[in-house]
Amino acid sequence: MKTTLSIRELTRSGKVIKDYDYIDIEDRKSHEYKGVFVSEKYADEVKAFLDKKIAILKEEKKQSILDFAGIADGDTENKSVKELKNKKAEKYR
Repeated sequence: MKTTLSIRELTRSGKVIKDYDYIDIEDRKSHEYKGVFVSEKYADEVKAFLDKKIAILKEEKKQSILDFAGIADGDTENKSVKELKNKKAEKYR
């Protein structure tokens, strides 16, 4: 089960947490979505998922920095822009 609460409603009654699998948090005045609160029974699964996702994002960022460093280090071997784009396109196929 799920519900939508404001932060104020969530802090007023901590007991409501046990009644739902997850709770969407939104600003009641602007109806802006703020996030989600996950029940303790799903917390480990969500943490594991987020850890994997964050690790992938960090690796992608690191790889883009290393790719740039290779270009700055003269790894382009005097190739034209078109040749470099083709090489990069082949890498991601």
